[in-house]
Amino acid sequence: MIYPWENSRRFNAYSDYIKKSFGCRIQKLSIDAGFTCPNRDGTKGTGGCTFCINDAFNPSYCKPDKPLSIQIKEGIIFHEQRYRKTSKYMAYFQAYSNTYAPIDKLKSVYEEVLGFDQVIGIAIGTRPDCVNDEILSYLGSLALNHYVIIEYGIESVYNSTLQRVNRCHTFEDTIRAINNTAERGISVGGHMIFGLPGECPDAMTQSAAILSELPLNSLKFHQLQIFKGTQMEQEFQNDPSAFYQFSEEEYLDFMVEYISRLNPKFSIERIAGETPPRFAATKPWGPRYDQILVKFEKLLEKKDQWQGKNFKPKC
Repeated sequence: MIYPWENSRRFNAYSDYIKKSFGCRIQKLSIDAGFTCPNRDGTKGTGGCTFCINDAFNPSYCKPDKPLSIQIKEGIIFHEQRYRKTSKYMAYFQAYSNTYAPIDKLKSVYEEVLGFDQVIGIAIGTRPDCVNDEILSYLGSLALNHYVIIEYGIESVYNSTLQRVNRCHTFEDTIRAINNTAERGISVGGHMIFGLPGECPDAMTQSAAILSELPLNSLKFHQLQIFKGTQMEQEFQNDPSAFYQFSEEEYLDFMVEYISRLNPKFSIERIAGETPPRFAATKPWGPRYDQILVKFEKLLEKKDQWQGKNFKPKC
């Protein structure tokens, strides 16, 4: 069977979308430009999100005290050794909120990175409350000649959860940012975490219908991973019953049901997260992400499910 995304995989994979768009594999190359967040520096709060520890996903070459040019060169060498067929890269501003700075600094940072011949575009991880008309208009102008995607940390569609994890913004802020970004012709990504305190699987599943009505291009999904040294680790130790901790099998069952309700237009970049065991405060599942993905696709086939099978768009 050929699905609406024009291949036989049972979900709309972001990697397939990129290959179709550019004719080759594009590797994301993480860089750290030294940004912070408004819930860290006191503008809106302190301490950051209760679950956050950026060292858990920053690669070894990616350090804010290194010039961007060095990070890119070392990152290319790093990925050339792992992925022999990769020749083009997307610079990924991943750590913290990468639009949280004056426009002149943002222009300097983005344009320096896009000056590398092997860099075809930029992916910008940020918060929904860290963009404005000036920033979005500028990024819209960049998107005329480069691939530009803004990846918003959505995390949850419920304001009670966002408040509990110290996000210091609302889901209404998220909706507004996504709409304003899409209106300027910029690709829009989103990141969701399943298992945040206070949310049950039914509430998490219902978010599929809510997200499906937004003008998103791509989504990443992670199960909650509790990291050592975070406020969330303390909260988990004090009251583990407040957290829904998925087993690997439960999570894959959940994700099969979830994407069956999800808009088939959205490409999916990840269906689960992984982290180095040294950062984990709870026992990791064990398998690598590629092994999890194989299990997920086999389960979709076994259950005869696919992305959007049970999607019901609003009239």
